[in-house]
Amino acid sequence: MGDTPKSLMEDLLGLLRIHIKRGVNLAVRDVNTSDPYCVVKMGKQKLKTRVIKKDVNPEWKEDLTLSVTDPVHPFILTVYDHDTFSKDDKMGDAEFDISAYIEALKMNLEDLPSGTIITRIQPSRQNCLAEESCITYSNGKIIQDAVLRLRHVECGEVEIQLQWIDLPGSKGL
Repeated sequence: MGDTPKSLMEDLLGLLRIHIKRGVNLAVRDVNTSDPYCVVKMGKQKLKTRVIKKDVNPEWKEDLTLSVTDPVHPFILTVYDHDTFSKDDKMGDAEFDISAYIEALKMNLEDLPSGTIITRIQPSRQNCLAEESCITYSNGKIIQDAVLRLRHVECGEVEIQLQWIDLPGSKGL
């Protein structure tokens, strides 16, 4: 037969569901408000939330799901202001390192009580955290809550939650 091309599943570790909860005190880019939406990029993947009109504290409550093949790749979340007649304005961005989350997923944690905090990540100059981020064992799942402080902008934060989805047939962690 020779070399058969590898299926996508063989490289796939699983899916990372990023729940984009809300934006807080986002920058004003129109007259006195903004029409924000988020774009999440990891490698060649790019996903976006819906636009929320005239709101600098938008509640997106949306799930964006990325395929993870390389656990050391961070994802970048960028907030834009939707403009009808001109190019959308950038309202800041944040890079998020998923390696601590991936490490927590690899631990054997079946017997923990729900609500147990596995890891705490402190804000630092090396990350975009606005406050301590906790990786928690909750109802049989490992989740990470984070508040990202947007860079390259005067103000704004975005609250997210990570959850891992194992796929049958994928390489897994």
